[in-house]
Amino acid sequence: MAYPEMLVAPMRQQLELVGFKSLMNASEVEQALNSKQGTQLLVFNSVCGCAAGTCRPGVIAAVTGDNKMPSELLTVFAGQEADAVAKAREFTLPYPPSSPSIALFKDGNLVHFIERHMIEGRSAEMIAENLKGAFAEYC
Repeated sequence: MAYPEMLVAPMRQQLELVGFKSLMNASEVEQALNSKQGTQLLVFNSVCGCAAGTCRPGVIAAVTGDNKMPSELLTVFAGQEADAVAKAREFTLPYPPSSPSIALFKDGNLVHFIERHMIEGRSAEMIAENLKGAFAEYC
């Protein structure tokens, strides 16, 4: 059962306001992630406290500033667009489903993945630094 849109809208907008595109169905996910050129950052957004407390702020800090950046910023919302999330998770195999989580793709390949257990207990600054390091290496 999906969360009420009025609950998730502000969480979705936090990422959209810094340039993320929300992928709302499986077709949009396939089109975005089947790209064989450039880099895509995909955030599995979530309602859970760790997402609100550290994941989104960490991601936002990583994509704002003068550091290297992925070509595209994408997001799916766990607990909302089930088909989009399921399709996106196919691209992050062999990692088990977890949300929040963050995936970086380069030229169609998954090159960096931050699982939920790597977000929990970490500060937004730590998550941002992890992502900035991945951006420096792959973008």
